[in-house]
Amino acid sequence: MTLRNRFTLISSLTFGVFSVVTSLIIFYTFYDSSRNFYFNALQNVALTSAIYYLEKDELPTTRHAHIKAEYRNVIQNTNVAVYNQDNQVAFGKNLKDRNIHTQQLNTVRKNKRTQFMSKDYFYYGIYYKDNQGNFVVFVRSSNAAFQSQIFQLSVIILSVLLIGFVGIYLLSRYLSGIVYKPVSEVANRINLADYNDISKAITSTNTNDEINDLINAYNKLLGRISESVMVQQNFINYVSHEFKTPLAAISGNLEVFAQKDRSPEEYKKVTGDVLNHVFEIERILNNLLLMSGLKKLEESHQLFRLNELIFKICHSFEGPGKAIPAFDIRILIDDHQKLEFCGNETLLHLAIYNIIENAVKYSEGKEEVTITILEEGSQLCLTVSDHGKGIPVQDLPKITGTFYRAANVGDTKGSGIGLSLSKAIFDHHHITMSVQSREDFGTTVALRFP
Repeated sequence: MTLRNRFTLISSLTFGVFSVVTSLIIFYTFYDSSRNFYFNALQNVALTSAIYYLEKDELPTTRHAHIKAEYRNVIQNTNVAVYNQDNQVAFGKNLKDRNIHTQQLNTVRKNKRTQFMSKDYFYYGIYYKDNQGNFVVFVRSSNAAFQSQIFQLSVIILSVLLIGFVGIYLLSRYLSGIVYKPVSEVANRINLADYNDISKAITSTNTNDEINDLINAYNKLLGRISESVMVQQNFINYVSHEFKTPLAAISGNLEVFAQKDRSPEEYKKVTGDVLNHVFEIERILNNLLLMSGLKKLEESHQLFRLNELIFKICHSFEGPGKAIPAFDIRILIDDHQKLEFCGNETLLHLAIYNIIENAVKYSEGKEEVTITILEEGSQLCLTVSDHGKGIPVQDLPKITGTFYRAANVGDTKGSGIGLSLSKAIFDHHHITMSVQSREDFGTTVALRFP
């Protein structure tokens, strides 16, 4: 069922239930008030009849004549019967009505009055004491007018309900078309969306309603999907580019090497080159696998000292054939307990290594890389500063994107994974990373630990 049909059905049912309940209340109120009106009229007739028949011997002639004239006006279309103690009709017309029997007469004597309605008549009875004896006065009146009124009211109510149902259905149908027209337009635009142009957003209505919220949410989803598609495309480009270089070098070296016999020194050199390329491929694959599974890592945190981790990372840059960079390590915290942090040391080693490695690579040997550990407020803070080429202003917001590299990297090798991987690891540990940079002046990365 479509939203439009559901809205129409719900609104029609709601109106229907409300209208039926309201109509029943109106019908019952009118029915009860009209019936009480007729019974009250019969009560007056019964009392007047009792006075007319039973008080004749006690009233003056003129007074009784006046009551007699009034009595004739009151009892029009009304039958009266006065029953004595033997349940015989002493005055009035013998109704010979099967609805008036001994049980009814005894009920009047017990309760002093009674009223009821049969199929064709209203009945009202009163108990009246007189010097001639104790009597029961019963009067009845046709309920044809009452039944006609009730029938007319029923027809009017049913007609109004029927017209109201049809009207509310048509109105709901019309209004639902207006309300859900923007939804239909959004659905049509989504259906017309092209995979090759998936990042194209739907124009916002700027109406601050649910439709506008839906459009904004869809545009955000499109943005995330587009970003994911771009990441996949960049990944393919990255893999084809980064893997092609070491694989081409491996295959080229092996082809050249296989053309003639080589000395042991040449064997070692080629083997070392090939192994370096293999290790580079392995490093790239490990980083990719780590990024894809980072969110699935279970909590494996342990306590370690940040200064010791920094020294380990800096020492890892030393080795045969490596140009040892110059580091200026500044520990500005005297209390060693404040240098302790609970986290995954292996992951943080990799993340901070990537930060320091970038500082070494892009400083291009200009002065030294400054690493500072200090306390800002109640937070442990680590800063890594270099005096290299810096990052262009337009690239700063994008540098943590996967496979993204700044425009001024030149021939400096890199995959565009390191900083995004570090950012993911820091987020995993609730560590805030901020980057400040000026082109041709250097870059400072600040890490604030929770």
